[in-house]
Amino acid sequence: MLSSKVKLGIAPIAWTNDDMVDLGKENTFEQCISEMALAGFTGSEVGNKYPRDIETLKHAIGLRGIEIASAWFSSFLTTAPFEETAKAFIEHRDFLFNMGAKVIVVSEQGHSIQGKMDTSVFEGKYKFNDEEWKALAEGLNKLGELALEKGMKIVFHHHMGTGVQTTKEIDKLMKLTDENLVYLLFDTGHLVYSGENPIEILRKYFTRIKHIHLKDIRAEVVKEVKYNNLSFLKGVRKGTFTVPGDGCIDFKPIFDILEEKGYEGWMIVEAEQDPAIANPLEFAIKARNYIREQINF
Repeated sequence: MLSSKVKLGIAPIAWTNDDMVDLGKENTFEQCISEMALAGFTGSEVGNKYPRDIETLKHAIGLRGIEIASAWFSSFLTTAPFEETAKAFIEHRDFLFNMGAKVIVVSEQGHSIQGKMDTSVFEGKYKFNDEEWKALAEGLNKLGELALEKGMKIVFHHHMGTGVQTTKEIDKLMKLTDENLVYLLFDTGHLVYSGENPIEILRKYFTRIKHIHLKDIRAEVVKEVKYNNLSFLKGVRKGTFTVPGDGCIDFKPIFDILEEKGYEGWMIVEAEQDPAIANPLEFAIKARNYIREQINF
């Protein structure tokens, strides 16, 4: 049984997509959080339809027994002056702090191709040079210090189509950054999509993993994406991602390690799909039932 300090949430991207706004444009914020609660989840990250007024958001999620776990932040530490990222980060940090969140999800979007519709997610991926690695590491350490001012942590999101995607790149980032300032978001789907071994990453960096995305993969779609040199976004539209229990990843060994090592923090089910094809409530219930079956949680 997982620690009582583990919480289970789900991301709103299954209802409304932040990168392709036509996906789920018909789904409202209220429907999204209501169905999250109905499916048995107690937490959420913040989507593009969520109100940014603190009291309005607190009231809406409070009615449904939902907490805010975190929210995505795009840094541009390799392509823009640090001050620009820092200013946006402080505003983002303060919003999350007021919502009671303890971690801030950071993804480096300098040179990212994840949002480019016609660039191959595998062939078009950028590789940082030494100067960019230095800027990224130093910038993340500074963001970690800013988070610490509020008693919070940054968790870095390795992500398909970005400069930190592979095991080698994750290793380099972890080596270059301060282990007391920069932590890691463990995303099962992005690791398997990239061809990495999630068990290896989980064991190696467990002490720095402070946030988890539970995401499954449809292997046949990944093969199609590779064969046809498709972009990350076109892969999403074709159904690369799905919820745990619906794809090719065996989550039981992952849950066993989390239990064995005493993980504490949020586990967030996340699967960006076309909600017109994959009904968000139906898939949320499927994920919740699968997790319950695997670990009685």
